[in-house]
Amino acid sequence: MSVAVVTDSTAYLPARRAEHYGVRVVPLHVSTDAGRSLAETSFGPELLTEQLRAGRRVTTAGASVAEFADTYRAALDSGADGVLSVHLSGELSGTLDAARTAARQVAPSAISVVDSRSVAMGLGFAVLAAAELAATGAELAEVAEAARRVAARGTILFSVQTLEYLRRGGRIGTASALLGTALAIKPLLHLRDGGIEPLEKVRTTGAVVRRLEQLAVDAATGPAPSGAPSEVDTHRSPALAVHHLAVPERAEALARRVRERLPGHSDCVVSEVGATIGAHIGPGSVGVVVLPGGWSTTAGAPRDDR
Repeated sequence: MSVAVVTDSTAYLPARRAEHYGVRVVPLHVSTDAGRSLAETSFGPELLTEQLRAGRRVTTAGASVAEFADTYRAALDSGADGVLSVHLSGELSGTLDAARTAARQVAPSAISVVDSRSVAMGLGFAVLAAAELAATGAELAEVAEAARRVAARGTILFSVQTLEYLRRGGRIGTASALLGTALAIKPLLHLRDGGIEPLEKVRTTGAVVRRLEQLAVDAATGPAPSGAPSEVDTHRSPALAVHHLAVPERAEALARRVRERLPGHSDCVVSEVGATIGAHIGPGSVGVVVLPGGWSTTAGAPRDDR
């Protein structure tokens, strides 16, 4: 069986890996207060940061049913027997619902839509695992299960300079409890059950990087997250990703410090988030994604991600 893998632009997959596995990426959308609506891929993080720092409102919207339907038809018309469509958490976006509606319209028996309950490279690692398995000729159900299992193993930790952007976008969840002290702290947050929850309160930006470093190392070497599959190959190095918006030096420093504490580790993505996620976390944000045991089942995955 030939399975095509589809995801959305919030996976922030390194272009080389997406191309290597033939992953089809459907962009989400960004709108400004000037009335312009663009695909996320046409609204870069530099432009987003400029808009946010100028006090302009930037809003986001998921991909449409029509966009997903077109992508599914193109994959099936190109020879795929099935399509696996893996997306950011349904708790954070309506993108998943659009994908499911499109699947029902196009070919419900040939298209499987998976809620990763994750985002950024937490989603991206699941997509890569599925695409790698699909390349071996695995069946659709097996490929979908691989995506679910990898996504469930991931830990996503991040810090924002202010909770205001999350509040504006309605993605703040239980972190709203921190709003009263937001001016005095740098909130550490994490993704749990697909939603954003508070983790710790940290006083300074320097302390944030040090705490993220320790939490990342703990996640890489400690027990699997609650509810995650337990069959993790502890002999394999973890997969890591460090994301940021407008603070590349901070992200590089965090990645370097985590790598130094995980001997033999080589698989690390360092990248700036796009506008869909960036509009909700704001400039100065930095985060880390940790996947114990890595995502790849072969030695053939490209590692040059810059």
